[in-house]
Amino acid sequence: MPRPDINRSGEMEVFARVVELGGFSPAARSLRMTPSAVSKLMARLEARLGVRLIIRSTRKLQLTEEGATFHAGALRVLADLDEAERSVAACQIPRGRLRVNSNVPFGRHYLLPLAPRFMAAHPGVQLDITITDQVIDLMDERADVAIRVGPMRPSQLVARKLGAAAMAIVASPDYLASHPAPRSIADLARHDLITFNFARHCDEWPFCLDGKRLFVPAHGRVTVGDGESARQLALNGQGLARLSLFHIGHDIAAGRLVPVLEDFNPGDVEEINAVYVGHGGRLPARVRAFIDFLVETVDLTAPPEAAEAKRPPRVAKAAESSLV
Repeated sequence: MPRPDINRSGEMEVFARVVELGGFSPAARSLRMTPSAVSKLMARLEARLGVRLIIRSTRKLQLTEEGATFHAGALRVLADLDEAERSVAACQIPRGRLRVNSNVPFGRHYLLPLAPRFMAAHPGVQLDITITDQVIDLMDERADVAIRVGPMRPSQLVARKLGAAAMAIVASPDYLASHPAPRSIADLARHDLITFNFARHCDEWPFCLDGKRLFVPAHGRVTVGDGESARQLALNGQGLARLSLFHIGHDIAAGRLVPVLEDFNPGDVEEINAVYVGHGGRLPARVRAFIDFLVETVDLTAPPEAAEAKRPPRVAKAAESSLV
């Protein structure tokens, strides 16, 4: 077995160039080497192989039978190396299946509305989207990117922050018409609270009273497994829900939901991150392109679905502008 410090592909390239150009000097010039360096390399190659590859004369070089065999093999190896490098370079263009896992609110209100823009910009990518509020193991589920809301626990995942949004307790105007809005934390006991049933959820709502932070147990007749369900129940007058403003800000602006107990709001925020398995290597181009796209386009103050609804229809390709 050749020693690991021997550059066999480099030797093959020099040998092939010598044969192609018919001499050590022209080969040396094309490779930016000295003729003596080429001569020494060829001598080492022949000594290692134990055969003569080239017969030199004052006028030309002539391949031996062994040299012709080695030359044909060297050309095949060098062609395979070129093809391998071209294949890797082609991978720098975003293409292939991209598996994305998102929680329900972000998936419904941001990811799905933005997906057509990403697909139009990267036609070689196929999106495979799963929307769930269950926290998955990226390795087990073979997900490339996951959207995580809330504090990040120590792990091997790499996170790119997409933004952060404050929290609010809200109810619909219809609910508040029949259930007077709570004016104190104690008033919560007389209200229906919409809570969550997934394991990672904390069954307490935080408040700030007299400069101190306190937590109040949150119990209600209805529990749900995702934030979008809680939003829909609140819109339908089922009770009070504590949700992120990135999820319900447009409902508040439209008057469909009304914040309550804002004087006791502790001001905590939920971070939204795109996470992926790092491993310290370079990301596939499709993953890098998707994460960069989210960082550049996600605006938690304006859900894309609302922006898309207000966008005027395009009437002609000639009038189209580039995607922003």
